[in-house]
Amino acid sequence: MASANLQFKTNYVVSSKIEPFYKGGKVQISKDEKYIFCTCGSRVNVLEISTGKIVHCVEHDDQEDITSFALSCDDEMLVTASRALLLKQWDWKAAQCTRSWRAIHTVPVASMTFDSTSTLLATGGCDGTIKIWDVVKQYCTHNLKGSSGVVHLVQFHPDINKLQLFSSSLDCGIRLWDLRSSQCVCVLQSHYSAVTALSFSPDGGTMVSSGRDKICTVWDLESKEATRTVPVYEAVEGVVLLPDNKDFSQIGVKNTDLHFITAGSKGILRVWEASTARCVYTQTLPVSEEAEEEERDDDPRSLTYLLHLTDSSRLATVTAEHNIVLYQLPALSTQQQFVGYSDEVLDVKFLGKDDSHIVVATNSCQLKVFELLTNNCQILYGHTDTVLSLDVFKKGLLFASCAKDRSVRVWQMDSDTGQVTCVAHGSSHTNAVGSITCSRMKASFVVSGSQDCTVKVWDLPADLSTTGAEIHQLTARATEKAHDKDVNSVAVSPNDKLLASGSQDRTAKLWSLTGEGTVGLLGVFKGHRRGVWAVCFSPVDQVLATTSADGTTKLWSLQDFSCLKTFEGHDASVLKVIFVSRGTQLLTSGSDGLVKLWTIKTNECVKTLDAHQDKVWGLHSTRKDDKMVTGSADSNITVWLDVTEVELAEEQAKQEDQILKQQELSNLLHEKKYLKALGLAISLDQPHTVLTVIKAIRQGGEESKELLEKTVLKLRVDQKESLLRYCVVWNTNARNCQDAQAILQVLLTHLPPEELLLYQGTRTHLEGLIPYTERHMQRIGKMLQASMFLNYMWQKMRVAGAPSSMDQDEEMDTTPLAQPFFTIDKEKGTSSSNEEKQDGDDVDDAQDEDPNCQMEEEDEEDNEVSVTRKASMKNGRLEKNGESTKTNGNHHHSDSGESSEEDEDEKDQTVKAMKCPPVSSTPQCQTISS
Repeated sequence: MASANLQFKTNYVVSSKIEPFYKGGKVQISKDEKYIFCTCGSRVNVLEISTGKIVHCVEHDDQEDITSFALSCDDEMLVTASRALLLKQWDWKAAQCTRSWRAIHTVPVASMTFDSTSTLLATGGCDGTIKIWDVVKQYCTHNLKGSSGVVHLVQFHPDINKLQLFSSSLDCGIRLWDLRSSQCVCVLQSHYSAVTALSFSPDGGTMVSSGRDKICTVWDLESKEATRTVPVYEAVEGVVLLPDNKDFSQIGVKNTDLHFITAGSKGILRVWEASTARCVYTQTLPVSEEAEEEERDDDPRSLTYLLHLTDSSRLATVTAEHNIVLYQLPALSTQQQFVGYSDEVLDVKFLGKDDSHIVVATNSCQLKVFELLTNNCQILYGHTDTVLSLDVFKKGLLFASCAKDRSVRVWQMDSDTGQVTCVAHGSSHTNAVGSITCSRMKASFVVSGSQDCTVKVWDLPADLSTTGAEIHQLTARATEKAHDKDVNSVAVSPNDKLLASGSQDRTAKLWSLTGEGTVGLLGVFKGHRRGVWAVCFSPVDQVLATTSADGTTKLWSLQDFSCLKTFEGHDASVLKVIFVSRGTQLLTSGSDGLVKLWTIKTNECVKTLDAHQDKVWGLHSTRKDDKMVTGSADSNITVWLDVTEVELAEEQAKQEDQILKQQELSNLLHEKKYLKALGLAISLDQPHTVLTVIKAIRQGGEESKELLEKTVLKLRVDQKESLLRYCVVWNTNARNCQDAQAILQVLLTHLPPEELLLYQGTRTHLEGLIPYTERHMQRIGKMLQASMFLNYMWQKMRVAGAPSSMDQDEEMDTTPLAQPFFTIDKEKGTSSSNEEKQDGDDVDDAQDEDPNCQMEEEDEEDNEVSVTRKASMKNGRLEKNGESTKTNGNHHHSDSGESSEEDEDEKDQTVKAMKCPPVSSTPQCQTISS
């Protein structure tokens, strides 16, 4: 058994998910080319292109399906239309509905678009009408009637000064509307089937239209005549005009004539020269070996949308299988591919170096390989029917698949590029192949189990590298009729000497693989009441695990074929089982959508993971056993992390992020980009770092006050809220109170009280500010009095030592030694801030945040103030400031009684000293020098 001090797993947490985000309908890309907007039932999902993650989602409260949507050209507004005939305007970044109104259409809206100024919105309805909306002034400006049937296309002329709108409906004509007169100027007739897309030249004088009648038409918009009809020989769903100022020679463009790209039912991109109606370039895509030559109308690879990303010179296509593919011009090389909807997930395995990818078998004949970091997907073509099962070899770069097409295939991933290719193929089963397993020691063979009740052992060639398009043909070295019904699962032991099989006939069997060309039966495991779904060998013990449709998981001895343990807990069929924690624990998944973690020794279910709504067919763990992936019939794929690994990974990522942000902050301060620096420092949630930025701003010279005010007021509301919270902390320390008061002056001066009271904890913050602010004002007031007295004494010393010719009654300069930070309020004795540099700035700022240093630092400063006030004391006696504080939570109070009386005495003595007549200079000088 495993070591006794082995740390058992107790929990898994979701690391990431790959969920359906697009199930058909409109697709639009933002103007900044960072996001893809697409419909998914009652939601519009926003996919971030760089990460492949869903970053925003807007959804109608009534759960009605969204029939159309449009994003404004400035990327600010999103408007959606639902089957409930409601139009909703969204702040999509905050997922908040800012306005909703009735669509006026009598049936759902089928198409929508914004004009180039993001002011006008056109909606085309299934009722044959078109409405134009002014989204700024919020009213309907036009009601255009005359179309027959569903208006499935509306598009503004790119030159907004023309105020023209193009539309198309079931009559296959393209209507041109003059928005000044609200009249249809003309109907452009050329197509005999639905018009699918319009593309305009940069000057707006030429337009190309595409249709499902397999033609594209070039229009002169000045004469409103068709100048060329190009037969494309496929139903065209999208067309894009190529700009004439770039080099597209890689895709057949040899001159400056008009060229355009089409996408349609054949699933490929083609480049056409308009003047000659010739196809000058045809994209090549991988095809399955047994694909039919003739065109199929229901080809899942057919394209439904073609979008042009002008700034980055890319194209985006949408396939009938809901995949979104980005191509880089001019080479039309595949850059990124996202899978919008995968249907049921039938199996999933980790793949690649450091388990960086997953390979997924869905309810289709294609395999999908996802890169976990970016969700970029590579689609593998080869099988001609639904792929049912997968398994990966030890090193993780080679894997095998089997399908309903009665074949098995072996695939290899390039460790450098991540590209996957088929390297071997075998087909001799007489029915669907439902299970496959790979050799454990090295890549030497695979074993398949089929609905024809047999298991086959396939030897792999020593060198699996392929030359050109040729792949290795596999032959079965052994074939054995293993069961009386379908073989549901096969597994190879860790030493490659044993084979286990599980069948619908309620039994599991153990086979020997050591014989030459034969598979020998060693024993039968009987005990399940229904069919066996999965078999799995323990990595360390002579134990086999099986799962069944009877809802149980059983452990069997390989020595005497007896049942050692039975685990019951699933409410329905248990579909998969794997060993984790070096064979001491089990993970099982069932058709109840649950994944359960079991400890074998105690026969106990440690954790139940509820992340799926349907059958969990896919269950796999990484080689390091720190990560798990599950795939379900609900179309979701979930990656799980062991909770201890999560904590470690989060801490490491946090440290790396802190280092990068600190470096970025240093660069921003060096470049004097204070607004970005302050925002970054607040995002780190480190008050001391924010204080460093504030000090840097305030040391900017004469314009520092205006710079601080400008910077603070440009912060977001949440950043200002954090800044107010930090000020409360800084204000408790004498060294930092000036910075806190400077920030407070900006906030209190420029922000209305109503806004400040909306900040979280504002009342508590203000209560914490008041006592410390009063204390700072008292201290500064005493320092001001002392400085004025010293100035008075210094002036009298200068007068006493002046030449005899100097007028003894010359008026004394009573200007204070320094401008006070606080100005005294005559009525309340309070003060408002004007900056004065305090002592102690050269002390280590790291102590500023230490509350234990607070009282000691203030006592030191009070002692220094007392020393400067020595001349005002009678008989040269040093009287310390009698103030003391009591701290209770955030509330601070001065002790009443003797301390207050001493303060009053000191004030009286200071005032009396200032009023007394001049004395002889010599004794006074001796007193001060002493």
